Amino acid sequence: MRPASLVLACALLCLRAAAVHAEAAVEGSVALPREAVVPVSAPRYPIGASYTIGPPDPPAAVVYLDGVFPAPRPGKVQVAQQQYQFAPGLLPVRRGTVVAFPNLDDEYHSVFSYSRAKRFDLGRFHRDEAPAEVVFDQPGVVKLYCEIHDHMRGTILVLDSPYFVKTDAAGRYRLEHLPAGRHVLRAWLDEETVLERPIELRDGRTLQVDFPEGGGAP
Repeated sequence: MRPASLVLACALLCLRAAAVHAEAAVEGSVALPREAVVPVSAPRYPIGASYTIGPPDPPAAVVYLDGVFPAPRPGKVQVAQQQYQFAPGLLPVRRGTVVAFPNLDDEYHSVFSYSRAKRFDLGRFHRDEAPAEVVFDQPGVVKLYCEIHDHMRGTILVLDSPYFVKTDAAGRYRLEHLPAGRHVLRAWLDEETVLERPIELRDGRTLQVDFPEGGGAP
């Protein structure tokens, strides 16, 4: 490689590294609601020798950057039926994502939703069957149910934004690789509770944003 070409290549690499380093970030916490207790009833069609129900996921929120962003790239994730729960119980995805629904239990499950953003019914299926897949092509909240096990509840939050993250059980979150500028940051807790804060992101800096319960200013 010629010296001039080598210098140019090094300069481009430095510029790329600087651009990555300059991306903004936001972190903080969300005040989460208390865990709701869902009554458990006997399955309608038991076939297994045991019926041990695992614990549901703890409450969590989804924090995302609202705005107009490039068209989504199709991706693929999964929501399993495991220990008679949806796993994960809350899944944020970008519009256009394919979601597979494998059954990891020894009994039949079903998955259906009557939500406006996506209505479907996969029927009953066993763990030996190939998992069905659904494309979530409209933004919104999709509630998941199992016709056989009434206590099973799940939620898929379909977003237009590529910048989102689910909090941990303590409500903490961190969003990285964000574009600088003025945006609206939202915290989704449920269909009736979506908190928002206007923010201004700056290259190379991390902004601290908390969402107290009820949406009051921190």
